[in-house]
Amino acid sequence: MAKRFESYEEFWPYYVSEHQDRTCRRLHFIGTSLVMAMAPNPLLWPALPVAGYGFAWAGHYVFEKNRPATFTYPLWSLRADFRMWRKIVTGEMPEELERAAVMFPKQPVANATDDAAEAAA
Repeated sequence: MAKRFESYEEFWPYYVSEHQDRTCRRLHFIGTSLVMAMAPNPLLWPALPVAGYGFAWAGHYVFEKNRPATFTYPLWSLRADFRMWRKIVTGEMPEELERAAVMFPKQPVANATDDAAEAAA
């Protein structure tokens, strides 16, 4: 990642482009869902990073084959993860992937779509 982002809105399409692989997005979704389910219980707070980052990082290293943006943009990545979760639930993620692919072209990922079916599953 050579470009330095000046705003979250500028960062968002890059974040999306780093999540082309459907399995990676599913693992993010699982981790974020676990974090939201666990967060109300203060006794579980120490486990929140493991639940959230464990699934996400597995998705990046095993399926997406890239380095998580968390290391460079930790707060924007956290915010973007919740935004991606919402867009998966609402079925808006495929449009975001298309927009990001134009802004940050890469080699296509074989396991890239379909988030609408993913949200329904």
